[in-house]
Amino acid sequence: MAIPIINDWEKYFQDPHEGLGSSYERVVLNGLLLDLVTQYQVQTALESPSFGFTGLSGINLLALADVDVQVTLEDNERGRLDRIAKLWQDLGRPLKAVYNPDFRSLDYPDRCFDLAFSFSALWFVPELRLWLNALSRVTDKAIFLSVPNRDGLGYKMQLRDYSPERYPQLRLGHIDPPSVSRILTEQGWTLRRSGYFDCPPWPDIGMTKEELLGKWLPWISSCACSKRTDKRRNSPVSILKYYSGGDPEFVVRMQRLQWLEKAAPQCFKRVWAHHFFMLFDRGGCS
Repeated sequence: MAIPIINDWEKYFQDPHEGLGSSYERVVLNGLLLDLVTQYQVQTALESPSFGFTGLSGINLLALADVDVQVTLEDNERGRLDRIAKLWQDLGRPLKAVYNPDFRSLDYPDRCFDLAFSFSALWFVPELRLWLNALSRVTDKAIFLSVPNRDGLGYKMQLRDYSPERYPQLRLGHIDPPSVSRILTEQGWTLRRSGYFDCPPWPDIGMTKEELLGKWLPWISSCACSKRTDKRRNSPVSILKYYSGGDPEFVVRMQRLQWLEKAAPQCFKRVWAHHFFMLFDRGGCS
């Protein structure tokens, strides 16, 4: 659940080292999103809210921009939004960055986005039904929502750090998949597909994955890295270098770790995967 991201998100803009766990997660998520671009012929996409989980904020849809999707991104903190916009500019990708102070409405015409997307951010929305109704109104083809895997062992372990008083920003009832599905179904959407993802060969824990792998599973660590294992293990891990053209093998290294993601049955993913996704559409595609 990575609750500390609420308080320390700024550090990633100073040092974009996200670690192996978030880097793997980025590549898996990119694969799902790029499949949707093809399936639904996506030309425009909205990410709102954009702040939701670990690592560097606002870069979830960079892969879509690379296939000429027009991306709009919303945040409710101006300072973070400015940093996100500058990052996209520095990477040479176009972005429409929009300030949304409270995530109660969306100031766009009806059905103006092919795809609406949110990654582990629904718990920051004040009123779930109000927000999903707004998202439904502005979306034409598909809505892809991801929430933390509430059945996962890692999520349950990290809940020990949670209390409503300590984290009033988080509304855990908003990441309940049946509730999300019921609201969108009432708005005429069909739950086309759902399932667990981000299922790497390490648990969803608070420590860095490099530390875990170095201590417990050195053979997996060597699989993730090149022949210069020791050097890479101590080097920053970030997808930004890949997006800037400086690390073309980044995706390949992360994909080598997807053997569990591809082979594990759903019953195992239910307790091990870090996230759960829901894909809704209006029934025009299958």
